[in-house]
Amino acid sequence: MEIDISYKEWLIELKGKVRSSQIKAAIAVNSALIEFYWDLGMMISEKESLWGDKLIEQVAQDLQREFPNVKGLSRRNLFYAMSFYKYYSEPIHCQLSENINNDLVQQLVAQIPWGHNILIFTKAENREVALFYINQTISNQWSRATLKTQIENKLHLRQGNAINNFSQTLPNEVSSLAQQTLKDPYVFDFLSFDTEYRERDIENQLMENVSKFLLELGKGFAFVGQQYHIKVSDRDYYLDLLFYHTRLKCYVVCELKNTRFQPEYTGKLNFYLSAVDSLVKMPEDNPTIGLLLCREKNSIEAEFALRDIQKPIGISEYIITNNLPEELKSSLPTIEEIEKELIYDK
Repeated sequence: MEIDISYKEWLIELKGKVRSSQIKAAIAVNSALIEFYWDLGMMISEKESLWGDKLIEQVAQDLQREFPNVKGLSRRNLFYAMSFYKYYSEPIHCQLSENINNDLVQQLVAQIPWGHNILIFTKAENREVALFYINQTISNQWSRATLKTQIENKLHLRQGNAINNFSQTLPNEVSSLAQQTLKDPYVFDFLSFDTEYRERDIENQLMENVSKFLLELGKGFAFVGQQYHIKVSDRDYYLDLLFYHTRLKCYVVCELKNTRFQPEYTGKLNFYLSAVDSLVKMPEDNPTIGLLLCREKNSIEAEFALRDIQKPIGISEYIITNNLPEELKSSLPTIEEIEKELIYDK
C-alpha cells in the first residue's frame, strides 16, 4: 500500500482515538470499548475505498507498534470492527422499521460484550434478527456459550410461535407476554435415549437435567413439582410438571405427550387448570396457564381444539436428540454457565 501524507495525518487521528478510548475504558469498560470499535470500524470503512484492501493490515501494524500492550488491535479484530460498523450502518442489512436508527443500535450494542457482538453480527442473517438476540442477551444476561446455543437453535423463529388462545382467555396486559413466553418447537437437545422411550422416561430425564430444562423454557420459570398431586372430590390426579412463572405471576401446568397431538388432550389439561386455579392458585395470582408438549401436531387441529376452551393453553412440539434436525443442532453451555443463568435475578 502506498503511504502518503493524508494517510499519516489520518493515522495520527486514529492513534488519538485509541488514547481517548483507553481513558474512557477506565470509567466504563464495556460501553467505551464497543463505542471505540464502532468508531474505529467507521474510520476504517470510510478510508477503505481510498487506500485499498491492504489498509487494515497496515493499520494493524502501525497501531500495534504504537500501542504494544493494547489488546484488540490485531488485523482480525480491526476487520471485525469494520464489519461491525458496516453491518449496522449499510442499508443492505437493514430490514427494520424507520424508527430504529443507528443511535438506538449503538446504545444497544454497547450493553453487551464485544465477543457477544461478534457472534451476533457474524451469525444473524439481518439486523432485525441481530437486534432480537441483542435484546434477549441484555434481558437474560446470557453467557456467550448460551447465546451461541440460542442462535444455532434459531430461537427467533421459535419464540412466541406456540398455538394458543391467550388473547381470548387472559387479560390484555398478560396475554402478549404469555404468548412471547412460549416457544415452538422446544429443543431438548440435552436428552439422550438408547432405546425406545415413554413419556415418563422423557419427564424423568428433564428432571435430571432440570437446569438445562429451565434454561430452554426461558427466564421466569420456577420449578414447583413433578407428578404434582391434586385431589378433586375423592379422586387423585397427578400433573406431569408444575411451574410458577415469576413474570406472568401465574402457575404453568406442563403436560408432556410422547405422541402426535390429539384434541382430547386439551380437555384434560383444561380440567387440570381449573383444579389448580381452585386448589393451588392464590387470589393475587393471574390465571393458570397450560402448556401441552407433543411430539408433533397439526396446527389446524390444534387451533380447532382450543377454539371453545375457556382456560389459557399453549400447544407446542418438542424435539429431542435422536430426531433433532441438522439445522437446529447446537453445542450446549457448560454446567457453570447454566448455573450463572439461573442465579441471575429474574
